[in-house]
Amino acid sequence: MPIEILMPALSPTMTEGKLAKWLVKEGDEVSSGDLIAEIETDKATMELEAVDEGVIGKILVAEGTESVEVNKPIGILLEEGETNKETPKDSKVNAKKISSNNIKPIKQKKIEKVIDNTINENTNSLPVASKLDETGPERILISPLAKRIAVNAGIDLGSIKGTGPSGRIIKNDIETYLDNNQPFASRAPVQTVSQTEATSYETINNSNIRKIIAKRLTESKKNLPHFYLTIECNIDKLLTIRKELNENPSSTFKLSINDFIIKASAIALKKVPTINSSWTDEAIHQHNQVDISIAVATDNGLITPIIKDADKKGLSDISSEMKLLAERARDNKLKPEEFQGGGFSISNLGMYGIKEFTAIINPPQSSILAVGAGIKKPIVINNEVKVATVMSCTLSCDHRVIDGAIGAQFLAVFKPLIEEPLTLLL
Repeated sequence: MPIEILMPALSPTMTEGKLAKWLVKEGDEVSSGDLIAEIETDKATMELEAVDEGVIGKILVAEGTESVEVNKPIGILLEEGETNKETPKDSKVNAKKISSNNIKPIKQKKIEKVIDNTINENTNSLPVASKLDETGPERILISPLAKRIAVNAGIDLGSIKGTGPSGRIIKNDIETYLDNNQPFASRAPVQTVSQTEATSYETINNSNIRKIIAKRLTESKKNLPHFYLTIECNIDKLLTIRKELNENPSSTFKLSINDFIIKASAIALKKVPTINSSWTDEAIHQHNQVDISIAVATDNGLITPIIKDADKKGLSDISSEMKLLAERARDNKLKPEEFQGGGFSISNLGMYGIKEFTAIINPPQSSILAVGAGIKKPIVINNEVKVATVMSCTLSCDHRVIDGAIGAQFLAVFKPLIEEPLTLLL
């Protein structure tokens, strides 16, 4: 029976997406696991895999189409012996939803310039096969799409290690190789206005990701009753302990100030659990697990990978995990479960010298902590004026969930943890 290929829901809040590109055409044979399309979500561009084998009978939604509703049919897969005649417009076909397990994150479309315009003068003629030939060691296991890109770009596949099933080379492996070995054009189409005009500027087209970020944050600022609480923390002891730990010859890690902030926030969330909540129209969901979203800047906008069970992890574990997640976020390699969810967010701009700022809450979460830079300033300690390194932290709260006193309690727990960081090592 013909199978409908549906627009997948890749996050709990996703209602629509952009069908960025078809990787197959009508009449192509596909197997389970083959990449068939690229979908732009609110966080990244993802690759869609086929869940059954068959023939692409019909493409229902053209590539480049925006605002495609979740669960809307985008194509039809025919099983062996079936034809398009068996799927008239008024008939029902078997609908198979695509789960997040059939979605793979990919990088933004730097590769398109290479595919469409660039043929390496030294094209390598290394034999390439989509199936492994056990009788010939020179045969290489590679997906059809990766093979096409590799041939067009003249890549020596012997230098690429596949990360797909059974060591299969997939599209992401080719993109990673090209990213490390070839220059690319700008990440977005740019149109330069004539210098003869009164005002000159460059127009950078908005990606689908940027549009959705803009829409959601506008809705958050407009519809959520934000209020803000700011506290200053003396971080001189934290800086001293951090330096000692990082300079220890036996240390295998390098802690950042943000690692301490994550750990202190996790402990404070455990002690003031109302902050670790999400809003719905029916009820407030108070989370039992302390999962903290950390804002990471990428070329395509902010994304918030999650440190899960942060209260149960030591500083070194948090540090290692955060470095790995940040790297994967900037490379658009995060899995959906690595950035979906979380009950609390942290946005730290201290490394840019920002003294103080307020952040917009990321729904359905009910709070976000904005962290500024450590600034040396005179403060009163034991009735004496001394110079100390002071870090400003501002908690943005959704008043539907969090009252002022609850927000103040959270910061009252957070502040001494930062100012006496030895407690974070216990």
